[in-house]
Amino acid sequence: MNLSRRILLTATTGALATTAAAASPAAADAGGGATVGAGAGRKLRTGFERLVADGYGLLDGQRVGIVTNPTGVTRDVRHIVDVMHADDRVDLVAVFGPEHGFRGTAQAGGSEGRYDDPATGLPVYDTYLKSGQALADIFTASRVDTVVFDIQDAGARFYTYIWTLYDCMVAARLAGKRFVVLDRPNPVTGRGAYGPVLHKEFATFVGREPISQAHGMTVAELARLFNKEFLEQPVELETVLMSGWRRSEFYDAWGLPWVPPSPNMPTPETALVYSGTCLFEGTNLSEGRGTTRPFELLGAEGIDRKWAAAANELDLPGVDFREAYFAPTFSKFQGKTIGGVQLHVHDRERFDPVRTGVALLVTAKKAWSGFAWRPDNWIDKLTGSTQVRTMIDAGAGADEVVAGWQDELAAFRGVRRKYLAYR
Repeated sequence: MNLSRRILLTATTGALATTAAAASPAAADAGGGATVGAGAGRKLRTGFERLVADGYGLLDGQRVGIVTNPTGVTRDVRHIVDVMHADDRVDLVAVFGPEHGFRGTAQAGGSEGRYDDPATGLPVYDTYLKSGQALADIFTASRVDTVVFDIQDAGARFYTYIWTLYDCMVAARLAGKRFVVLDRPNPVTGRGAYGPVLHKEFATFVGREPISQAHGMTVAELARLFNKEFLEQPVELETVLMSGWRRSEFYDAWGLPWVPPSPNMPTPETALVYSGTCLFEGTNLSEGRGTTRPFELLGAEGIDRKWAAAANELDLPGVDFREAYFAPTFSKFQGKTIGGVQLHVHDRERFDPVRTGVALLVTAKKAWSGFAWRPDNWIDKLTGSTQVRTMIDAGAGADEVVAGWQDELAAFRGVRRKYLAYR
């Protein structure tokens, strides 16, 4: 095996492979095992860039299908499907689209269906809300040997692409396919894990397994964790790590283009607050869908202006709240002018999105008599248990609610540490 091949990768059947290049001491202290590539120079290279630099060696002799969406781009914003399709060194035969679709035209809760891609002629298969044997049958019908995954994540448990990853890993194992994950950074850093941990009885497509609400991991790290901790039988897994990424870095440190991973994730600032303010999906307040600042604007018809004042009185680290008025063009309160707050993060190093989201729920319930949870208790699916909802209903403050999940979070952090690949 040549040197370029040795620096690429990998984890096979869930176990970290030993390579000729040693992991940094910092990575080893963080539980990185025999990871290579992390921190090798300060220019960040994504998993796809490293795959190409190796001449697609991992895909030699394989019929390849790729799970991706509009975020699967090079740094000069060419889509990797177009790049791979035009390259004779790789035999790309199928594309698999997640929620919102391969080209990203569908809104939340939608997909693009089965079609042939006009740009390449490749068949595009719809994976959204498909799992288990049904998804395995799609992989079989596509006649691929290897399934590749390359999607930019947003760092929150309820962002569905990581569960597309999970479902595709399970299905690939059922169909007898290899699975390769091309890594990209966590846009809100990989410094730590925060928030409540999912209870298994609340498993849905916004959370299949017990990880924390803000997981602080990359997709390759999550794939390794899934394979070892959650899959009944591991898939033949290989991961192509990044080089030059550090866990402490936010998105703007990388020199990579931001492509919205979904229609309501327009900027990196959206991702920064999302793991906390998405909790408002579980209420009758608007989470800002239908505005240019989804998840940064929150509000409802008739809410009192004292909400922003009450939130500011908590003196939450790194964030201020502005009294705001807006008219969503779709979703809750469509076409109505409503009031609420806008989050302004002024110190992202100190900002805790999950604690902030809980504090806003607590203050909104006190400030507005019309506050209500969604009738389906969607909040329990988002937080992973009944704890947040029942404690807030009982009058608990934000700090009490946060204290309630610390033991489970500490246990997850211990598991997580074993799969961290970067310093």
